[in-house]
Amino acid sequence: MDKVTIKGLKLFAYHGVNPEEKENGQSFIIDVDYFLDMSKACAADCVDDTVSYAAAVKTIRRVFTEKSCDLIERAAEVTAAALLEDFKKIEKVTVTVKKPDAPVNAEFEYMAVTVTRERK
Repeated sequence: MDKVTIKGLKLFAYHGVNPEEKENGQSFIIDVDYFLDMSKACAADCVDDTVSYAAAVKTIRRVFTEKSCDLIERAAEVTAAALLEDFKKIEKVTVTVKKPDAPVNAEFEYMAVTVTRERK
C-alpha cells in the first residue's frame, strides 16, 4: 500500500476541556498519513486516480474546525473518520493532533495523540 503524508498542518480551533480553551481557542498542528493503492495514478499521471492532498486538507480543515471537542482524541477520531468517509480510495489513515499550547504547567514542545483507522 502507498502513502500520502500531510505534515505540520496548522489549524486554529476550540478543542479542550477548560472553558478558556473553548472560548479563546488555540493553534493545533496536524499530521496525517493516508494509505491507498496509487499504482493507477503512477501509471496514468492523473489526479483522479489518487486522493489529492489539497482535497484531503479541505476535509481535515472542515471537520477539525466545525465542532468543539473536549478531547483531542475525539478531534483526531472525527478527522480520521471523515477522511475515510469522503475518500473511498483511502484504505487506512493515521491522524496525529499536536497541542503545543496545552494548559499544562511544564516545559514541552507539544502534547499529542495519534489514532489509526482502517476501512472495514
